Amino acid sequence: MVRVGVDVGGTFTDLVAVEADGGIRVRKVASTPADPATGLFRAVETLGAAAIAVLVHGTTVATNALLERTGARVVLLTTKGFEDLLWLRRQDRAALYDLSRAYPDPLVAREDVIGVAERMGGGPEGEVAPLTDQEVRRVVGAVRALRPEAVAVAFLFGFRHPEHERRIARAVESALPGVPVAASHEVLPVFREYERISTTSAEAYLRPRVSAYLGRLSGKRRDGSIGSISAWRIMTSSGGTLAPEAAAQRAASLALSGPAGGVVGARLVGEAVGILDLLTLDMGGTSADASLISGGAAVSEGAGTVAGVPLALPAILIETVSAGGGSIAWVDEGGALRVGPRSAGAVPGPACYGRGGTAPTVTDACLVLGWLDASHPLADEVRLDRAAAERAVESLGVPAGAAGIVEVAAAVMARALRRVSVARGIDPRQMTLLPFGGAGPMFGCALAEALAMRRIMIPPHPGVLSALGLAAAAERVDVIAPLHRRLAELRAEDVRDAFGPLLAQGVGHLSAATLTRFADCRFAGQGYEVTVPAPQDNPETIETAFLEAHRARYGYGERGDPVEVVNLRVVAERAVPGPRFRAKSGGRPKPGKREITVWGERVTAEVWPLEALPAGFSFEGPALLAGGDATALLEPGWRATVHASGAVIGERGGR
Repeated sequence: MVRVGVDVGGTFTDLVAVEADGGIRVRKVASTPADPATGLFRAVETLGAAAIAVLVHGTTVATNALLERTGARVVLLTTKGFEDLLWLRRQDRAALYDLSRAYPDPLVAREDVIGVAERMGGGPEGEVAPLTDQEVRRVVGAVRALRPEAVAVAFLFGFRHPEHERRIARAVESALPGVPVAASHEVLPVFREYERISTTSAEAYLRPRVSAYLGRLSGKRRDGSIGSISAWRIMTSSGGTLAPEAAAQRAASLALSGPAGGVVGARLVGEAVGILDLLTLDMGGTSADASLISGGAAVSEGAGTVAGVPLALPAILIETVSAGGGSIAWVDEGGALRVGPRSAGAVPGPACYGRGGTAPTVTDACLVLGWLDASHPLADEVRLDRAAAERAVESLGVPAGAAGIVEVAAAVMARALRRVSVARGIDPRQMTLLPFGGAGPMFGCALAEALAMRRIMIPPHPGVLSALGLAAAAERVDVIAPLHRRLAELRAEDVRDAFGPLLAQGVGHLSAATLTRFADCRFAGQGYEVTVPAPQDNPETIETAFLEAHRARYGYGERGDPVEVVNLRVVAERAVPGPRFRAKSGGRPKPGKREITVWGERVTAEVWPLEALPAGFSFEGPALLAGGDATALLEPGWRATVHASGAVIGERGGR
């Protein structure tokens, strides 16, 4: 029995099977953009007759629906007088210095918003304006006339007093059986009505498509057409997994399902090596995702946007840029060389794939520079055509050529790494860069130098680390509730009583789980919160944790200013067996040699087999590490040593 992680990317679908003893098996097949499930089925079939205890899937179905705007037609029910909130947004611009830039349109059409005559108070007083039977009948009739595919219910104070939301949701469900209804007190029971309404609308928008996709996968498992699979789990944006039934009811939580798996895998490798502060860069075929691991834990954000849609759900901090291996290089009107956002994807793919693509991509440039081996097959026996890559790069007609393409791509990724580190007050020079994905390890040294970092770490199986993270991800459920009290007014008993219902919910969702408590705190009057651990009921302990976290992030955290708690959170997690990282035993392998171009200079690089390097083995750049799922480049001026886990630690000595 094995645990399997399957990551469906834009170009390749990766599978990692973790056996009972921690051993790892890797498979890689081409993705099928028209139907992502097909690539998943093909990947599972490559395992043969293996019995799968759990298959964890990282899906892009929710992400693609938001990017392509292919979700359900949603009718939004909100408190009368607040129908325009999704269009009013916040008082910020899409681009500070570009007055012509506009935000993407909301997921709901304005004519599909229905104001409901009701009002609950923000405090303990409850009902202010009653929701009458006549109003319920009117609203249900209006919803029926619009014939929606999904309904979102988000009243002004539904997070504190959900009675009206529950009543209208039940009435709509009875009148329109089969039409999913998402209510804000279930999706996101916190204040800030704009983010809550946007997140609830996204949940309704995504739920039909996600449910249909997961239902199809579950049907394939039941009929045995994709092998013997005892259970399914779905990766969420928070870095944990849910059962398919729960995931279908939390569709918006899957928006960063795939990238989150890579951060989990990076954290596991960091633990194995003993390096707990990491900047990570997952460079795949379509995009590159930057993230941050601090103190051995993935840094999370409570609010963010995906495809321009605000989603205030727990999610690992991920900054995505269009700089993948398949990103297309082009020249703008001013003659500047650009990379992305268009991608060649899996079909037709980069020109060097020989599948009909002609546009120059980052992968084509890497092949022209000699970083990739034209004789080394990729997934599905895809062999690279160097001549086609050279023709594509030459078609740009720019002197910089292939070297310019990779330099521009590296600059785009470096900006993403700065946004998750420097912009958060974190000095990247004190951290280790962990590049992974099919193309990431080729850019590790260049990115580290761009951020003045001195150390990189190439993980074992770098090309499929996201799938490995999926297979080893803990089962997880997040629950949240508002509090809105000043810490000075709270007693230990108040904190204990407030956490009680959340702890009960956590156990109810996930039995035998480890429960971790958090509090969202802020200085009174602030417009943002900082989430801090709250393992004890003592309010003073919570305040101390907040002040330390605020000082580390913003440079200020002095006692004396009143601090208030805004929300309480409980994370229920159930860990699963992880992989065993271990370098190969044996003597020194024999390197090959290949002419490559680095920083505009032609050099001779040693070529080492990545999976065959023994622990303690050291070598210097320029060198290429040729692996079964990715290739890594160690530039001149760098020296590397193989750790006992199989990870390669590179140190910069100056260039």
